[in-house]
Amino acid sequence: MIFLEFVRDLFSEPAFLIGMVAFVGLLALRAPAHKVMTGTLGPILGYLMLAAGADVIVGAMDPLSKMIEKGFNITGVIPNNEAVVATAQDILGVETMSILIVGLVVNLLIARITRYKYIFLTGHHSFFMACLLSAVLGALGFKGAMLVATGGFFLGAWSSISPAIGQRYTLKVTDGDDIAMGHFGSVGYYISAWIGGLVGKGSKSTEDIQVSEKFGFLRNTTISTALIMIIFYLVSAIAAGSDFVMTLSGGQSPYLFAIISALKFAVGVAIVYAGVRMILQDLLPAFQGIAEKIIPNAVPAVDCAVFFPYAQTAVIIGFISSFAAGLVGMAILGAVGGVLIIPGLVPHFFCGATAGVYGNATGGRRGAIVGAFVNGLAITFLPAWLLPVLGNLGFANATFGDFDFGTIGILLGRVGGTFGQMGIWLLVAFTVLVLFLPSILRPSKRAINNVEFEGEEK
Repeated sequence: MIFLEFVRDLFSEPAFLIGMVAFVGLLALRAPAHKVMTGTLGPILGYLMLAAGADVIVGAMDPLSKMIEKGFNITGVIPNNEAVVATAQDILGVETMSILIVGLVVNLLIARITRYKYIFLTGHHSFFMACLLSAVLGALGFKGAMLVATGGFFLGAWSSISPAIGQRYTLKVTDGDDIAMGHFGSVGYYISAWIGGLVGKGSKSTEDIQVSEKFGFLRNTTISTALIMIIFYLVSAIAAGSDFVMTLSGGQSPYLFAIISALKFAVGVAIVYAGVRMILQDLLPAFQGIAEKIIPNAVPAVDCAVFFPYAQTAVIIGFISSFAAGLVGMAILGAVGGVLIIPGLVPHFFCGATAGVYGNATGGRRGAIVGAFVNGLAITFLPAWLLPVLGNLGFANATFGDFDFGTIGILLGRVGGTFGQMGIWLLVAFTVLVLFLPSILRPSKRAINNVEFEGEEK
């Protein structure tokens, strides 16, 4: 049992998962021992830096969320992946762990034998999806080995398919860097990019925004992020009232607390950017070993924050637009008498920012704004529709916040609820067809959709 817990924790820790990939790749390239050591530690340290920055951001957002809830008299459900997973582990801990391991193996097998050569490296999201699958399939009557096998298959399959769906858009975002999206908000980002292509014709990139010389300091992403967030925090603190903010600040001046929290948020973003640079510096060269020797033409699918440095202004625009959509969606849900989904700042920042980056890649400023807004509406309504599926196991006060969790959970829950387990088996058969049909119709050694902008294979 101790060994199984160690394996579960190891494969759910993305830093070590990325480190192991780099290690195997460097061994495959027969790199010298000192390069294996540094090339393995680099991605691990980079991801830990990214995670540390994300923790700073999440910690800074917690009081902001509470101030908004208090100041504007909002009560309801705040989507939070970690909260659902923490609640579920007492009931489905073993099932979640088992599905996670099977899913990782299935992902590698699919990459080896099909054209979906995407290796999903965001371990904590794999863990979250394993939890969702164990909850939904368990509610449909799946148990034991059947639950683990079915859940592991869906996890591995979606880990392979989801990066491929929008890889053409991802290549636009990265200007051809050979990485893919490995985050279960992926479909929302691809929709944002598609919308950007519809509405953004002629719109300049967010990164080309002209700023007067006296405001040139705003080109510094850390400074501009800090200034924007100071406004957010101060408005929320004023609305919540100094007495309430004092309960969060531990006796510190409420407005000074708001300013410091905003500055910490900006620091967290800067740490994320530094970690991303460190990951890519070592991971991509090491991954060539896997692509050349073990899984030919494999493509690493990485966390959404890795894409932030490609359009740093779009990150802020996307967050603001997505959060505004969350407020609109909350108002709509309240008006129709639905479950009130309070905009969760964590999903709206990470998912909204990424949607902004993707929308900007295809539609410039308009694409970033409109694409992120649509994504914000989606991650407001999807968690509300997902709640009944999770409620069967007592998770009614918590729900997943990202796009793919909502769509996969709702699809499995509705199909299983309507057609029983036979409906799930039909979905399995359809997924197998999707995985192997590209290899039959258009044989190639290259990863599906991993092509240059002009349509020529890489």
